Amino acid sequence: MTSFSLSFPKLSPKQFAWDSAVLFVAIFWLGGSLMLDLVVMPMLYMGGMMTTSSFASAGYSLFEVFNHVEMLLSGVILTGVLAMRHRHAECAIEVSGSRSRWSLLVAGSLVAIALLYAYVLTPAMGAIGVVLDLPATMPATVPEAMDWMHGVYWGTEAIKLLLLGFLLRLCYSDIAAQFTEQR
Repeated sequence: MTSFSLSFPKLSPKQFAWDSAVLFVAIFWLGGSLMLDLVVMPMLYMGGMMTTSSFASAGYSLFEVFNHVEMLLSGVILTGVLAMRHRHAECAIEVSGSRSRWSLLVAGSLVAIALLYAYVLTPAMGAIGVVLDLPATMPATVPEAMDWMHGVYWGTEAIKLLLLGFLLRLCYSDIAAQFTEQR
């Protein structure tokens, strides 16, 4: 009987490119956020999402999943930045003290935003939108608190996108420098 086994080489910390991992995760997160903000949500809104009685539960389900993915991605980014900080001699982003502090501040801020979305904004917005009196009709207007929370969401979303762009700039310049050194 023939046995098949896959042998995976063990990666040492020197072999794993954390700057590339952080760049990939930031691009993935930025693309997912833009897709949700600029494609999915406008389509749901134009399709009459706010006029149905189940919009709160549908919105909560959608954002709950995306918020948990965001927490995972922000954790990977923070881990990558901390790993680059630990190996500061090999990663250009961490050689400069100010760039190191900026990248750590950006990564920590992204974690804070993901936690804010998952544990504050999404549950509060879902609770405001839930209709507890099922026989009653849906209110014709959106509650004032919901408008305020949408403003907080869009403000933090803009900050998140700017932070991701700044992190992309930091990581991309390091990776581009590595390729120019190889030529």
